[in-house]
This record gives sequence, C-alpha cells and structure tokens, in this order.
Amino acid sequence: MTVFFTSDTHFGDPRVLRIDKRPFKTIPEHDEALIARWNEVVGPKDEVWHLGDFALHVKLARITELLERLNGRKHLITGNNDGPETVSAVGWASVQPYAELNLDGYGLVLCHYAFRTWKNMGRGWIDLHGHSHGKLKPQTRQFDVGVDARDYRPVTLDEILGSSRLRHRRPAG
Repeated sequence: MTVFFTSDTHFGDPRVLRIDKRPFKTIPEHDEALIARWNEVVGPKDEVWHLGDFALHVKLARITELLERLNGRKHLITGNNDGPETVSAVGWASVQPYAELNLDGYGLVLCHYAFRTWKNMGRGWIDLHGHSHGKLKPQTRQFDVGVDARDYRPVTLDEILGSSRLRHRRPAG
C-alpha cells in the first residue's frame, strides 16, 4: 500500500478554469482528466489523503460517483469549499479538519490551510497543505500538495521530498 496526498481538485467548479487557468476547456474535460491522472498513479489498495476542496456546487449523487471512480481508500481533510454533500458522502474512510501522521519516519501535519508554524515544527515535522493553488512562496518543511502544484494528480511523500533538501536529512522521530 502506498500513501498519496492531494488537494484542491474542485470537481464540478467552473471557477478553477478561469481563476487558476487550468488547461482544460470545460469542467467535464477537467473532471475526467483529474480522474484519469489520479487513477494512473493510485491503485485500489492505496491510501489517499485529500486535503480539502474536493468538489463544490455538485450534487451528492455526483460526489458519490466521483468517489467510486477514484482508486484507493480516501480520507478528507475538509477545506473551505467542501459543503455538506462532500463531507457527508459515502466513500470517505474518514473526514476531519486536521490530522497528524507518522509516515516513513516523518511526522506530518495535514490541513487544508498552510500554517505559519505547526506542531513539532522545531522537531522536523512537515506541514502538508492545499488551498494556495501553488501560489505561496516555498517554506522549509512545508509543501503544497494541491493539484495545481503537482501536475493535477496525487503525489507520494517521496515525490514531495524528492525536490527538497529534507530527503537528505534524517527523518524526525
């Protein structure tokens, strides 16, 4: 089982085509491309932490369909654009506003929003977030896992750290 992280898919939300200038002509094309890219990397037995803004202005039936089509066991860290239909949808293994994980020897803080400081920051913990759509200046041990910053697909911790000096440092215990 591999663990993946993603955020800000904004399924069904036409604003992302205009505001974030995503390279898709229509929302159906956008949604299908994100589903395909997700399923290219995530297998049925993998785990995905979605750090908010899954879908907005989408009916519960469509959210259920999306969750059924996307591979993996899915956890939702709620974002500002996750309405009651998203939060209550069957298909989430868990739903919460914040989580902490230990993965591959690294302590992780997961939230939709980027933190200025976070738990155990001084002990080497890593902050994974979304919300900023790849527009925040990078900060040490803080990474945007949103699709705009990650080729419109979920990524592993190794991929996240692969472009960082942290990969060469000893993980936090």
